[in-house]
Amino acid sequence: MEHVVKIAEILRDATHSIAFTGAGISTESNIPDFRGSQGLWKKFDPRMASRSYFEEDPKGFWSFYAMRYNSIAGAEPNDGHAALAELERRGYIDLIITQNIDTLHTKAGSKSVIELHGNIIWSRCDLCSVERRTIECIEELERSGRPPTCKSCGGLMRPSVVLFEEPVRLMEAAMDVACRSDCCLVVGSSLTVYPAALVPEVVKGQGGALVIINMDPTPLDDRADVVIRDKASVVLKKLIEALS
Repeated sequence: MEHVVKIAEILRDATHSIAFTGAGISTESNIPDFRGSQGLWKKFDPRMASRSYFEEDPKGFWSFYAMRYNSIAGAEPNDGHAALAELERRGYIDLIITQNIDTLHTKAGSKSVIELHGNIIWSRCDLCSVERRTIECIEELERSGRPPTCKSCGGLMRPSVVLFEEPVRLMEAAMDVACRSDCCLVVGSSLTVYPAALVPEVVKGQGGALVIINMDPTPLDDRADVVIRDKASVVLKKLIEALS
């Protein structure tokens, strides 16, 4: 509880706080993470989420993303997502920058969210960028046995997520926010995926506070003001209590 009280003090003193979240906050919603002992990349080749695989084998690529969609679409926000939404509502955090594509922060009620890696609920044409719901694309794949195509120009559809080998288009916006923040609350991120992990580094590098809540060690633990190894929902619920 001592560490949670310290986090509460940091949030009270900060003028502009952000949360930076990764797959670890969504594991309690039964969405697998990537690099944990039961992570996605223990079962699948990460290349299946790459730009080159999409171009070489669009049907195989879509079969992989249909599996991912089905593991995410029915998930509900957990107490960790709800607590972050409450922290925003009370004015303790100004914005969430998430690496997750599951939209659970917005489902939980968070209003200001940057989805760095996009979201899996929508897909877009790779040629003309016309959007369709991903579920419609999956239904087309299952119906025809072929990768889904755009109804406007015939181009291949792809999930509206950042693939490996592609730039993170919202990184500039995220870095602008980081440069204006004096506290970063990291929740459920391994802090090993770049350029996303630059966000907490920038906040800490300019003298801001860094709090890390994660089940496993991260490369920034030795620079953090507070590190807690526990489930996000447990810690964040206690934090709400400490701030009440």
